[in-house]
Amino acid sequence: MDVSEGLANQLLDAAPDPGIVIDRDGRILYANARVEDVFGYTPDELADQHLEVLLPERFRSLHPKHRNRFFDNPSPRPMGSGLELYALRKNGEEIPVEISLSPVATADGVLVFAALRDVSIQKELQEQLRDASRAKSRFLAAASHDLRQPIQALTILNSVAKRSATDEIHHTIIQKQQKSLDSMARLLNALLDISKLEAGIVKPDITDCEVQEIFDDLHAEFDEQARMKGLELIVEPCGDVARSDSRLLTQILENFISNAIRYTQAGYVRLRCLHERSFIRLEVLDTGLGIEPSEMDSIFDEFHQSTEGAARPEGLGLGLSIVKRTAELLDCGLNVDSRLGKGSAFSIVVPQGKRVESVAPTSDRSLPSMSRTGTILIVDDEPTVLEATGILLNLEGFDVQTASSVAEALCCITANDPDLLITDYHLRDGETGADVIRSIRGQAGEDVPVILVSGDTSDALALQDLDEVGFLTKPVDTDELLMEINRRIRSSS
Repeated sequence: MDVSEGLANQLLDAAPDPGIVIDRDGRILYANARVEDVFGYTPDELADQHLEVLLPERFRSLHPKHRNRFFDNPSPRPMGSGLELYALRKNGEEIPVEISLSPVATADGVLVFAALRDVSIQKELQEQLRDASRAKSRFLAAASHDLRQPIQALTILNSVAKRSATDEIHHTIIQKQQKSLDSMARLLNALLDISKLEAGIVKPDITDCEVQEIFDDLHAEFDEQARMKGLELIVEPCGDVARSDSRLLTQILENFISNAIRYTQAGYVRLRCLHERSFIRLEVLDTGLGIEPSEMDSIFDEFHQSTEGAARPEGLGLGLSIVKRTAELLDCGLNVDSRLGKGSAFSIVVPQGKRVESVAPTSDRSLPSMSRTGTILIVDDEPTVLEATGILLNLEGFDVQTASSVAEALCCITANDPDLLITDYHLRDGETGADVIRSIRGQAGEDVPVILVSGDTSDALALQDLDEVGFLTKPVDTDELLMEINRRIRSSS
C-alpha cells in the first residue's frame, strides 16, 4: 500500500531516538519530535539549518569532507565506527552519541537519514565498570600480599621445625602440616587466579616455547606425588615448539595432571603431544575414575566437583574453571574424553611455533655445595615472616640482620655492607622493596645482590630500573629460597 507523507512523519516521530534527514550540502530537511527531548531544539528550529549546528566547534571544519565522502559512496553504516562521537545540545552541553546513517534515494537525489542515540548513560556505566575493575585490581594486589604473609611465615617455621626434628614421629607431623599449608596455598592461588581472570588483569605473553622444557618441569613437579600414590607418571618426549604463553600453558597442564593424580587410584598418568596440521595437542591421559556422562557439560563450571569416589573432593572446584578461562585468553581449544571407570583424557590445542636456536641453560640444581657464610639483610614489615626467615637463615649458618623499613635497613649497614639483601615488595607507609634496593645500593654499592620476595601477583611491581634482582613469589619454598641465595651470593663473589 502507499504510505502518505503524514504517516511517514508519524512513524519517524515515533522512533525512540532523534532522527534527521539531510541533503548533500548538510542542510537539515526534516527532524523528528525526539530531537527536542535530547538536543533541546524543536524540529522547526532545526529545519533548513546546517548539520554543523549539532556538532562541537572542534569537529565542524572537518565534517564537510567526511559528508562528501559518504555521499560519494552511500550505504547503510554506523558513522565513525570505533571512534568516540559527540554532539552539541542547544544549551552548549556536549553529549556522547552513536550515529547510524542510511541513504534514501529520491527524485531530487540522495538524502541521508541519520539516527542519533544519546549514550551518556552507557558511557557513565562503562566508566563505573572501569573504576570497579581498577578497585578490584588494587584489592587483589593487597589481598594477594596480606593472605600470603601468614602462609609464608608458617611455611618457613615448618621448614625450621623439620630441620630441628630428631625423631620419625615429629617428621611425620611436620610433613602433614606442610601438606595442609600447600593445600591452603593452592586454594588461595585458585581464588586469586579466578578473580584476576575475571578482572582482565592477566595478559598473555605469546612466544615460541619448547614443549619439552614445559614437560621436564611438569615431570619434576609431579613425579614424586604420583609415586607416593603408587602411580606411574609417564612423560613422552616432545620435540615440538608451541606458540603460546609458557607460564599460562604450564598452569593448564598442571591442573590436568593434578586432577589426573587425584582421581586415579591405580595405573598411570601420561603426558604427551600429538600433531594436528599446524597445531599441537598437549594431552593428559589417566586410568582413573572417569566422568559421569551427566557431568560432562558442567565440569568446567565454577565450584563443580566430581561426585565419583568415596573421599571428599579437595579444593573449591575452581581448577577447571580457571583452565577454561585461561584457554579462552590464549584462544586455544579444550577437549575432554572420558569413560566411566576407565579413565579420562584432557587436552589443549595450541598453534605450532618456530624453533629458535639457543644455548641450553645451566640448571641451578647442578651448582656445587651450598654456601653457608655471609651476612644477609632481610627487610619485611610482617614481624612473623621477618622472625621466621631470620631463624631459618641463622640455622643455615648465615649472619642475619633484620629491618622493617628503609630507614631501619640503612641503619643496619652502617658498620658492614650485606653480602645479600632479601626484601619484601610492599612495606608500610607506602614504601616498597624497590625503595629499599635503591637505598641500600646507593650506600653499599650497585653490586649488592638482591632477592625480591612478594605475594603480589598483579604484574604491577615497579622494577624497571633495577638490574640483577632475583624474584620469588610468596609463599616461597624454603629449598627454593636457599638455592636462590646460594646462586646470588656465588654470582657476586
